[in-house]
Amino acid sequence: MRLTQIFAAAAIALVSTFAVADDAADKAIRKSLESLQLETPIEAISASPLAGLYEVKLKGSRVLYASADGQYVMQGYMFQLKDGKPVNLTEKTERLGVSKLVNEIPVAETVVYPAIGETKSHITVFTDTTCPYCHKLHAEVPELNKRGIEVRYVAFPRQGLGSPGDEQLQAVWCSKDKKAAMDKMVDGKEIKAAKCDNPVSKQFALGQSIGVNGTPAIVLADGQVIPGYQPAPQVAKLALGAK
Repeated sequence: MRLTQIFAAAAIALVSTFAVADDAADKAIRKSLESLQLETPIEAISASPLAGLYEVKLKGSRVLYASADGQYVMQGYMFQLKDGKPVNLTEKTERLGVSKLVNEIPVAETVVYPAIGETKSHITVFTDTTCPYCHKLHAEVPELNKRGIEVRYVAFPRQGLGSPGDEQLQAVWCSKDKKAAMDKMVDGKEIKAAKCDNPVSKQFALGQSIGVNGTPAIVLADGQVIPGYQPAPQVAKLALGAK
């Protein structure tokens, strides 16, 4: 069963600490989730801030909540009302997971456009060279670089593996100068590169695991995912606020 929406969780006002789930709760929750045939493995189960409710972290950063006996499972946002303002605890946890996964991508496996002068922050962009809005964002990369933002491209063939976009991205990643190859490909110029071992399929799978389903998808340093094109000034403002 695809993990789209199992149940909507209500907003909750509380303060507590996290703890590892006890063995009985861990086993009961895992058994229940196995029966749902989720496509995403469980990474960890721990006590949530709400007594009796457990946080289930799935591979790729998504979060579920479950009762100790595993009979109730929820997907949705949990809020803490702090100083009269809502804090989205679920989103904070998910962003930490995304940040860890994306920031661990070896820089050598990305196409890097470094900041000009001081590097103030960085963004990771899931891109496809056949995507018009990716071309639009690419035209603004120099402006982002001037604002101190390093841009790291990773591959996400939006029409799937084996698509024209996949073939183009593999050619870019197999080029000796990936940056120059990316520029030419975005400009509509043909490039030739020998087949090689490359991270395109791995990066595509990573994008899917964190919920990317289109391009461009911009991931800030703190794990916030911005779907779709945004102009350089807006991206820079968000990136610098997330460093």
